[in-house]
Amino acid sequence: MFRLLGLLALSAISLVAADISGVWLGSLATGRRNELRDFAFQFIQHGNTLTGKVYLDSGSTPIIKGTVEGDQISFQTIAREQDGNQINQATLTFTGTLKDGEIEITRQREELHNAGNAGTSVVRPGKQTFTVKRVP
Repeated sequence: MFRLLGLLALSAISLVAADISGVWLGSLATGRRNELRDFAFQFIQHGNTLTGKVYLDSGSTPIIKGTVEGDQISFQTIAREQDGNQINQATLTFTGTLKDGEIEITRQREELHNAGNAGTSVVRPGKQTFTVKRVP
């Protein structure tokens, strides 16, 4: 009986999410010229809930719908992008795995909305994978 309780306690401990709160830095090739852009994630974790901000040269955007399950994370951001005279709003979904003190993240563009034309939807799919490291 005690052996079973001990195994259950160990299983519960191993399922507890790792605390990823803090600032994580990375860079990603983006845009038409694949220019390298630096960015930072400020993660705030409360249990399995993940919030915070993504910081770019152009400003910051909040993290929404964030979760942490063991070594897996997922969250979304809403990005405003300019295309000529048009401002678009894109939903970006991030999923990642914490391993050896780094997080390998895949960014998926979900949808793109023209913010100035009654919300007309344009889809521009694309995935990018990159690694971020925590600032000590």
